[in-house]
Amino acid sequence: MRLFLIICFSLISYAVTAQVKLLSVDDLDKRMANGKDTTYVVNFWATWCAPCVAELPNFEKLRLANLNKPVKVLLVSLDFKSKLQKTVIPFVQKNQINAEVFLLNAQDRQADLQRIDKQWSGAIPATLFVNKQMRRFYEKEFTETELKNTLFDFK
Repeated sequence: MRLFLIICFSLISYAVTAQVKLLSVDDLDKRMANGKDTTYVVNFWATWCAPCVAELPNFEKLRLANLNKPVKVLLVSLDFKSKLQKTVIPFVQKNQINAEVFLLNAQDRQADLQRIDKQWSGAIPATLFVNKQMRRFYEKEFTETELKNTLFDFK
């Protein structure tokens, strides 16, 4: 019984740790380039950003409403890499975030942000909508309705 509990605990620990992955801007670019007919909604947030945290449930609702459509919601944390284990993963688990969650693995954060959008001041929350035809970037907090309408206008 004890061995079974140890194995179960190990599997649970692994699953929680695997829930948030490191992602470079190159990885993000490749991911979006490989999505032939997919629209990506990429939200940039941080655990310490109150407006970011407030809008996260809206992205989860958008994800759930589009499960059978070519829409992918990606949540990219801008927390420092040193906060992954003790802050970001527990936050994702506590808030039951089921979208794909990443932590930006930046070598040069400012240069990486400029690669995402040349006009990005670095403020968050920020969201990128991208597909093969269009790319739009917003430095703002989205309501549930604004997210739905922006995605609808984007298609």
